[in-house]
Amino acid sequence: MDYKLTFKEYNKSLKRGKLLGLKCNDCGKYTCPPKMACQECGSTNLEVAELKGNGKVVTFTVSYVPAEGRSSEVPYTVVMVELDEGPWLLGNLTDIDPSRVTIDLIGKRVQFGSRMKSIPGDTYTMGDKEAEGSFARATFVFA
Repeated sequence: MDYKLTFKEYNKSLKRGKLLGLKCNDCGKYTCPPKMACQECGSTNLEVAELKGNGKVVTFTVSYVPAEGRSSEVPYTVVMVELDEGPWLLGNLTDIDPSRVTIDLIGKRVQFGSRMKSIPGDTYTMGDKEAEGSFARATFVFA
């Protein structure tokens, strides 16, 4: 069984400012980030689709403790967004100062940002795992 959309292809599309996912040809639901099977019905009858990236914030956290290699970025806001197409996607919220984030962020409308967050490679993403040595994370801005 082949992946219809590999993580490497998904990652490259994020770096180009495109949000790709998978549409199930059996139930019509979308899966993002990509998986081997539909996250709704388990079918492997999938096709690559570009998602609009609009949605609402479901939950968030402000990180003050940096991950390895990211000490210059703290603090930063990470949001879980329920996309209008259905999937939930993790990303960085870039157009608000993390010190001003409150619980009022829940339910706010956001859209896929035009600039992706490129995260430098670390001991887990180097070598054969990712040829470019870094991966991208979706960014969101207020709609």
